Amino acid sequence: MTELRALTHIKVIPEQQNLRDAKQRRLLRRRLPELIELERILAESPQPFSAQVTATVPVGALDLPIYRVEVGDAPADQPALLLVGGVHGLERIGTQVVLAWLRNLANRLRWDEHLAERLKHVRLVVVPMLNPGGMYLNRRSNPSGVDLMRNAPIQAQGQSSFLVGGQRISPLLPWYRGKLNHKMEPENLALQRIIDDVLPGRPFSISLDCHSGFGWRDQIWFPYAYRRRPMRNISSIMALKLLWEQSYPHHDYQFEPQSEHYVTHGDLWDYFYKRHNRRTSAPWLPLTLEMGSWRWLRKSPRQAFSREGLFNPLVAHRHQRVLRSHLILLNFLLDACANYGHWVPNSSEGEWLRAAARTHWYSKGETL
Repeated sequence: MTELRALTHIKVIPEQQNLRDAKQRRLLRRRLPELIELERILAESPQPFSAQVTATVPVGALDLPIYRVEVGDAPADQPALLLVGGVHGLERIGTQVVLAWLRNLANRLRWDEHLAERLKHVRLVVVPMLNPGGMYLNRRSNPSGVDLMRNAPIQAQGQSSFLVGGQRISPLLPWYRGKLNHKMEPENLALQRIIDDVLPGRPFSISLDCHSGFGWRDQIWFPYAYRRRPMRNISSIMALKLLWEQSYPHHDYQFEPQSEHYVTHGDLWDYFYKRHNRRTSAPWLPLTLEMGSWRWLRKSPRQAFSREGLFNPLVAHRHQRVLRSHLILLNFLLDACANYGHWVPNSSEGEWLRAAARTHWYSKGETL
């Protein structure tokens, strides 16, 4: 594997190539400090880290990079864990949680032989900031006004939620899907290339996309969002839920299908999941972490008057608490991938787990 520092020296775009003057550097540090933090982590990280720029997003005079970070060198026959943050530019806390975990890994790899050994058996790929343009502009959408989570070519079955389910009225309104019959946005195409490179041929995979949104609890969502029916791997989702609850009985996450809240057009993970299933039978569990922001607003009501405050903890000690509180979940998913053979259900176990999932999540809706 190419050493990180060589890659970083060539690939770090904002600080070394496109920012020609001090004014631009100051602007980037003010508007996109997460990018500066990511590049600092990469520059200081040990050799098991590697990074490349998989695409760039033009914003004014800047070309903002979409980084693909890999940790370890697990071979192609090992499972994979994919982490994504920053899909919605306003929800900066998602990227910040991913960066906090990357920093934790980098520091632990200097002394933790067990972690180094673990990463020989899981291919870890991280996209900390899929929508750097939206984060730079402090908007939910990408610079073209498209909501990346409503941009995939998949239609809701039945009635979708008004506006929030995706709309093509105007990019000036939230949840804009993009023009009909156009290709997906460049950010989503970059993520698709990563998925196509990482997942095929692997026996098992998990992904986690980190968001924040309205709710009293942190939630783990799974497909589908386009219909109120179970996904193919619902038995493995139930097994993962039970594994987590047995390992951490005092957790504060709510596992549920995204359609429990609303039905949407264009859901990115629905599209990638169905596309993956057409090509292979190897299980992939695409999860979304939806951090509940109502708790932050309840404790600091003044945040409601700030666009950033609606989706991110602004008080320093709450922000630090959020960054550390999800480290356990991310470590758990890494270990669950490495040990998938000990908990992913076989065909007989899958039958009763599927029935349990139907009773737990779908008894009020359509049947299997």
